[in-house]
Amino acid sequence: MKILHTSDWHIGKKLMGRERYDEFRAVLNEIYGICVDKGVELCLVAGDVYDTYTPSAEAEEIFFDTVRKISEVCPVVIISGNHDDYVRLTASRALAERQNVYIVGNNLAAITCGRRGKCYPVQSGNGYAVFENVKGERVYIDMLPYPNEARFREEKTDESFSDRMKRWIEYGERGNTENLPGILLSHIFVAGGAAGDTEREIELGGARLVPADLLPKNSYCALGHLHKRQKLGDNIYYSGSVMRFSFDESNAVKSVNVFDLVGGGIENFEQVELHSIRNLVRLQATTAEDGIALLGRYTEDYAELTLNLNAPLTHGQTVELHKCANLVSLKTYVEDINVGDLTETRKDKSSSELFEGYYKLRYGVAPDEKLKALFLELTEDA
Repeated sequence: MKILHTSDWHIGKKLMGRERYDEFRAVLNEIYGICVDKGVELCLVAGDVYDTYTPSAEAEEIFFDTVRKISEVCPVVIISGNHDDYVRLTASRALAERQNVYIVGNNLAAITCGRRGKCYPVQSGNGYAVFENVKGERVYIDMLPYPNEARFREEKTDESFSDRMKRWIEYGERGNTENLPGILLSHIFVAGGAAGDTEREIELGGARLVPADLLPKNSYCALGHLHKRQKLGDNIYYSGSVMRFSFDESNAVKSVNVFDLVGGGIENFEQVELHSIRNLVRLQATTAEDGIALLGRYTEDYAELTLNLNAPLTHGQTVELHKCANLVSLKTYVEDINVGDLTETRKDKSSSELFEGYYKLRYGVAPDEKLKALFLELTEDA
């Protein structure tokens, strides 16, 4: 069965206040085109469809239009990520399933089976489903949306997060009694994965990291959460986000994974690159004039410009710099003293760095790791 794995669409996410709806439309339409060109039979979306719990009407329109088009080619299976309100995301599931689109949230509701198109669900229970194509090939999908106690409405106990993860994963595997080729579709942070600037601080002092050896020995683990495409172990894949969301992803290649799932594993694996998104570049100069010239060479890209100056910018220079439409972020340094926007500087810090700075200012010492982990866990639940 030909399968496409994608994740972390984050529809509606802004780049430092700048709307990017045209880019979202273009890249998601490109994924639809890949489904057509590659003859994809099943499309998997591993969470973070939207960037916020309350997406705009335009973001929702882009999502519905995208999955409608893809569902004309193949079924679409979607799980909720940590940025998604799973109740809101799954509100349309009754209508969506009629279009061969299956959205699974943290209630792990079984999907409705029935013949729809050339590939369709033939068996389902809470947190899993079996899909079959016209050739009679079947695949078992263990669906685990972004997991925490609050989302699964479980009481906090002394059970470790690793033990909970083991239990949650095994629950989704229980229906594979025929030992079918299997996929774990989940939105988690596996230990050893590389995170970037735009992911929320999800390690929680190590408390929410998932050891790789807890994952089932499936043919393929289709993961979301981390924005850098990467492979961990023999069968664990992050497809990565579909767009560059922060300047640490300057020139990063974005893609989707396409492969054939067979009885012995995966074959014909390829990372199909996405080309309809704007690049992000980091530029440096020593004068405003040189900075403007540099920006003129990268007009098709969004730019972060750092100026290392021996005198502060004049009002006229600042005006001329901001006339450059591709300038998104301006950082200025004068004789090693940062005279840029202090709010923007705080924006670049992680949650733990902000907490540690506040704690030191308030109490004169750094917080211990246990207290820091507790703070991060509370922010995650919030």
